[in-house]
Amino acid sequence: MCPDCEDFTRTVLLLGQLALYADMAGADLDFVDAVSPSLAVSLPEPPPGTLPDDSDPAEDS
Repeated sequence: MCPDCEDFTRTVLLLGQLALYADMAGADLDFVDAVSPSLAVSLPEPPPGTLPDDSDPAEDS
């Protein structure tokens, strides 16, 4: 796996785990609020082929 692919996959996995944690009873939501933006910003560019060729993340939906 390419280094960027591994970083992207790991970060997406961490974001998913954080979302699951946030839904648990007794979760520390201050922690979730502090960590989630940092994880989201740290996402590298998606590996080639992850998104459809005609997608534009900057385009308003």
